[in-house]
Amino acid sequence: MYIAMNRFKVRHGAESDFEAVWLNREVHLHKVPGFVEFHMLRGPNREDHRLYSSHTVWESEQNFLDWTRSEAFRSAHGGAGSSKPLYLGHPEFEGFEVIQTVPRNPAA
Repeated sequence: MYIAMNRFKVRHGAESDFEAVWLNREVHLHKVPGFVEFHMLRGPNREDHRLYSSHTVWESEQNFLDWTRSEAFRSAHGGAGSSKPLYLGHPEFEGFEVIQTVPRNPAA
């Protein structure tokens, strides 16, 4: 498994607009090979921003890389530049290879 995360520093006062961009978008990730699940996380308030993070789980790093090179990725991120005034700087990407998973119900 592979987890891809982007951290967003959202300007105070822009939180509702930022969330609306994500909550009202058309989602096609479930059609992408190797996609497992997506989460948008609302984090703590800081002095000049509120922290958010997108958290996408993939079957493998290769599945994630294939998606980033696809037309579906370009379509999904085509309007990303138009929301720049909502956050400080660029999103910060972090990718992680999963080395351990503890399931909710180990007997299942």
